[in-house]
Amino acid sequence: MALLTPLFAFLYHLPQVYKWLLKPYYIASLFMSVAFLLVRKTPGICEHLSTQREDGNSCDFDWREVEILMFLSAIVMMKNRRAITIEQHLGNIILFSKVANVILFFRLDIRLGLLYLTLCIVFLMTCKPPLYMGPEYIKYFSDKTIDDELEKDNRVTWIVEFFANWSPECQSFASVYADLSLKYNCAGLKFGKVDIGRYSEVSKKYRVSTSPLSKQLPSLVLFQGGKEVMRRPQVDKKGRAVSWTFTEENIIREFNLNELYQKSKKLDKTKGEKFERPAESGFAPVPEEEEPEAETIAAMDTESKKDK
Repeated sequence: MALLTPLFAFLYHLPQVYKWLLKPYYIASLFMSVAFLLVRKTPGICEHLSTQREDGNSCDFDWREVEILMFLSAIVMMKNRRAITIEQHLGNIILFSKVANVILFFRLDIRLGLLYLTLCIVFLMTCKPPLYMGPEYIKYFSDKTIDDELEKDNRVTWIVEFFANWSPECQSFASVYADLSLKYNCAGLKFGKVDIGRYSEVSKKYRVSTSPLSKQLPSLVLFQGGKEVMRRPQVDKKGRAVSWTFTEENIIREFNLNELYQKSKKLDKTKGEKFERPAESGFAPVPEEEEPEAETIAAMDTESKKDK
């Protein structure tokens, strides 16, 4: 059963995997991830490589290379235990495959190692992973608009993601956050994002570090009445984020989104009732005449009898 579950999960997400693999970034990354395998197994090239095998077969892995690849597999499995999206799974595999390729190429020939490392650096500087471009109900803030929007209406609750475009964790989380906005966005509960990699002043004001060592990217902050109520991940006294997994289930539970959504929907109804009648007639409603109270009617009857 332990083996069948990952297999079924892979088959379920297979169409999405194909969709991502067909993008140029991932095609180039996969070729770089299997570069050492191609060099070691390609006839006409592998014959000229050195090897530590006892049989002298330079077109097959030696025992040290097998150990490195097994160690790589173990690291990828450990990292992917916390991965929540297909992008994160692929990203971990590609990243550690490139690290293993660097080690294997340097071990084989320092010239091949330098060449491969140079290619990785050029690829990192020139190619960026594809950004999420799907549907979402998210408002993007700048350093000049975020404060005004958060304080505009005290009845509105905001969930704001502080992110940076260069962060792989933020890129992987984009689709999860977009799905949450589609499910829970309403007049009283809104979702926003601000790029603190671009607006450093926002990063300082809201105390979200952009340093990779702090592990604060992404950060989700809940605002009510323009004031911060809670955030995830939490930050300790040393300024480092407490470990927290950005799954949809964790966010719904920690931020109590279901209850917030039910309360926030009442704001929709209040607004609808408030503006329903003026919208229909175009004029303000005419106030109805108040009915006289019972005591007033009785007094009027007594006076009329006396007059008679």
